[in-house]
Amino acid sequence: MQILDFIAGFSLLPRQVGSGPVIAVLPFNPIKLICLVAWVYFCLYLVHVIQFSPLVPQKRKTIACFVTLFTGPVLLLVLLIADIAKKSPTSSGSAFEVASQRTREAFANLRAGSIRRPRGDSMVKLLDSSGRSIDEIYGRRDKKRRRSSILELTAWVVGNALERRASDILIDPKDEAMYTIRLRIDGVLRTLTTLNAQTCRAVLNSVKAVSSMDIAEKRRPQDGAFIAKKGKTTASFRVASAGVLYGEKLAIRVLNQGASTFTLADMGLTKKQYSTIKSAIDKPSGMVLMCGPTGSGKTTTMYAMLNEIDRLTRNVITVEDPIESVLPQVSQIEINPKADITFAKTLRSILRQDPDVICVGEIRDEETAEIALRAAQTGHLVLATVHCDSNAAAVIRLLDLGVSPLLLSSGLSLLVSQRLLRRLCEHCKKPAKLSHGLIQEFKEKRIDCTHMFEPKGCRRCDGTGYLGRMAICDPLVVTNELRADIAENKALLSELRAQGRRRDRTNLRKEGLKKVTSGITSLEELKRVVG
Repeated sequence: MQILDFIAGFSLLPRQVGSGPVIAVLPFNPIKLICLVAWVYFCLYLVHVIQFSPLVPQKRKTIACFVTLFTGPVLLLVLLIADIAKKSPTSSGSAFEVASQRTREAFANLRAGSIRRPRGDSMVKLLDSSGRSIDEIYGRRDKKRRRSSILELTAWVVGNALERRASDILIDPKDEAMYTIRLRIDGVLRTLTTLNAQTCRAVLNSVKAVSSMDIAEKRRPQDGAFIAKKGKTTASFRVASAGVLYGEKLAIRVLNQGASTFTLADMGLTKKQYSTIKSAIDKPSGMVLMCGPTGSGKTTTMYAMLNEIDRLTRNVITVEDPIESVLPQVSQIEINPKADITFAKTLRSILRQDPDVICVGEIRDEETAEIALRAAQTGHLVLATVHCDSNAAAVIRLLDLGVSPLLLSSGLSLLVSQRLLRRLCEHCKKPAKLSHGLIQEFKEKRIDCTHMFEPKGCRRCDGTGYLGRMAICDPLVVTNELRADIAENKALLSELRAQGRRRDRTNLRKEGLKKVTSGITSLEELKRVVG
């Protein structure tokens, strides 16, 4: 009776209660109305889920949606029980395992359906290398809702990667039923979403189609590229596929479009490091070699060096694989092994184009190394990168490729080893809590630890505590004494093999520790990157 009286209290129509005042009474039950509205909205949401559900055949989705409007979750429950009964006798697992697998797929479909996709001008448009949109590739006559949703989901993944400053997008199978989509942000992988296999394979095919790759080929590795436009902004992507266990893996590299405006002043170098690198690139000849592992920012630093050069008075030609950013007043050549355009062959032709500055994207073989070093000897400034751990490892790598010690010693002018450290978020970083033993160790080494900070996490940094990255460098000038040692003293090479990597890593650690004591990055980040 108390509940009825409470409901009766919600009133619009007058009624007399005893001899008391007139109370307005509602002509309906508000609780029942709320339940009815919630039931209607839930049924409409389940209709949207049905569109992506693997439990319903494609031909019967329309009928299933119509029935779902009236039956709500009852139809989904019936289909789930029927599917479990069908799968259990043929599957090696139990009915519980089949049910859990289908539940995971259902949640993946819910996640895919609940993704908010941008509309209008904020929508990302995917184009192939020739400028055709993904809709034109699939054909205008095919405008099925399923395919349209998949294309929107693909554009959402790419747009999310651009908004979150990701450098890579990884799409790989987790098991037979699930795929994970991860983004590499500031050098660390983060899971974007998890989708069921059927939906994610459709996304994979969409990316492969716009990248001019063979959709039918799922085992052999393939390479491709595509472009994404969002308003007036354009971004380029490089795609690589590989057949793996449970399906196909896709790696999408987001090429750095901001490298064209990046300068050495933006790298956060010390005055001594800046003057060392600047004096090397101001010389008319010699080789400046960037060293570091994959993803350490070598190409971006090389672009920064090119931006310091007066390109109006010097003829600059680059050989890249691929071209990551368009530089004004620079002749950029892209490597294409299928067309027999390699680094070595392109370098030979470049030498007949009267270059002042030659930029080599990566030294991979003996022929490329020898041509680049000989060009540095004959009055050309050569900027190049090599994948290795340190400056000493770069010298060893070139010697192992077969380059003669005399050619190497006469061509090299500067070695720069580099790493990237994540910056602490300025909005949420907090003072670091150091152990008593670590504080004593810092005091013994006369290191000020009062301004050290550690990550906390907030909305601006996506809960990681870090926002953006910076470079730490270890430049090594090739002096006349070092040239003589490389050319003649074999004992030096043995010393480089034994101690060189440790020495270079120590220098990088010192540079990183300066950033830690300044409160720019954390001690944990320095240990993660340098060790």
